[in-house]
Amino acid sequence: MSAITNLVILGATGDLTSRLLLPGLGTLLAQRTDRRVTLIGSSQTADDSWSSTVAEAFDSVGADGPAVDHVLETTTYVQCDVTKKDDMAELLGSLDGATCLYFALPPSVTMKSLDVLAELDLPQDLLLALEKPIGTDFESAQELNLLASRLVSEQHIFRVDHFLGMPAVLNFLGMRFANRILEPLLNRDNVESIEIVFDETLGLEGRAGFYDPTGATRDMIQSHLLQVMGLMMMDPPARFDHVELPALTAHILRATRIWGDDPGRSIVRGRYTAGTVGGVDLPDYTAEEGVDPDNGTETFVQVTLEVDTWRWSGVPVTLRSGKAIGNPRQEIVVRFRQPPHIYPQFPNDGNVPENVLRLEFEQDQVLLELNMGGPFDSRGMTRVTAQTDTAAPELSAYGSVLRGILDGDPTMSVRGDAAEEGWRITGEILDAFADGSVPLREYEAGSSGPV
Repeated sequence: MSAITNLVILGATGDLTSRLLLPGLGTLLAQRTDRRVTLIGSSQTADDSWSSTVAEAFDSVGADGPAVDHVLETTTYVQCDVTKKDDMAELLGSLDGATCLYFALPPSVTMKSLDVLAELDLPQDLLLALEKPIGTDFESAQELNLLASRLVSEQHIFRVDHFLGMPAVLNFLGMRFANRILEPLLNRDNVESIEIVFDETLGLEGRAGFYDPTGATRDMIQSHLLQVMGLMMMDPPARFDHVELPALTAHILRATRIWGDDPGRSIVRGRYTAGTVGGVDLPDYTAEEGVDPDNGTETFVQVTLEVDTWRWSGVPVTLRSGKAIGNPRQEIVVRFRQPPHIYPQFPNDGNVPENVLRLEFEQDQVLLELNMGGPFDSRGMTRVTAQTDTAAPELSAYGSVLRGILDGDPTMSVRGDAAEEGWRITGEILDAFADGSVPLREYEAGSSGPV
């Protein structure tokens, strides 16, 4: 597919656009100064401040240069109801060249718009970028994927998950496949456990309208952490392209099940109560404006899974995310097995600590915990951490996503069946909530969570 020349953001007045998409585009254009793209914002309501919104978003990341200037000089805003055939026909008819329609919209609205597009003659070089979540459950994800597939080929569909553009994920791919020392160890014979953790200090932040009907499981496990798990645990690809990586990720998710098929032992859910996080007082979640306590919404979830494949069978994989957590962790952790032979001269009768590899999501750090020295060393055995700070990324996570979209390269996109498998797994977790297998625990805001 040729490079995209028109980027149309549907739902341009939403928080996602101003907070993440436009700053991400700014980081990309500041790096790719030769790129020329026409940016069109569109929403159901009029917006006379669109140009200012774009400029402020670019300023927030210090974006400048000729590519940035081109967008600022040429960007336009079109009032359009994406569920109306005439509006979408007029919008598409005004464009010339390879076009991306970026659906920064709720899944229900996206599905209605895809229905409308099926009635139109679409441009040949049309790419559909679908913002997460893909549907709201397994069945709606299947329906959304079917609607999109009737319009364009799979190669022309980019299902967005910006976590796949985070430095920790990209660092892990390089560490694993550009070196010889790590890949041979990533299997059930050498790995004791894996954790993928994304806790945060923030509470609700006035987002009850979105978060209260959603919760941590749908927001973080389904949309982000499962996809990261699939990418990091996939078998080695023959090549990095839009066929291999999405397919191998989907294979991992298809083989994933709740650990021991026992939700009561493998899942923890919680909801924060009043407390203090980083000097900021947070009210009880149920006292937040717009929250319905009867929803039983979880602000914390931890689930242990198993990827039942030849490579990974028997290795527990824990995914965790919580709000209002004091000293939050945001990292990928690979914990290796102890050495196969015990030397009684070592401390604890030879039961030495495991080696641990950590990749920080936000800090761009890679850490490896090792044991050094021993019984013949005057210092005894020492636990050391080899640490390196990687170079600060030039692109934000959404900048990386938009690079793939504008290049017409869906390698780091989520394949349709991977999105569906994510909902299958999430559905099993939510069913365990609904039938009472997993009680809702309370934890104080500012604590480490319910577990």
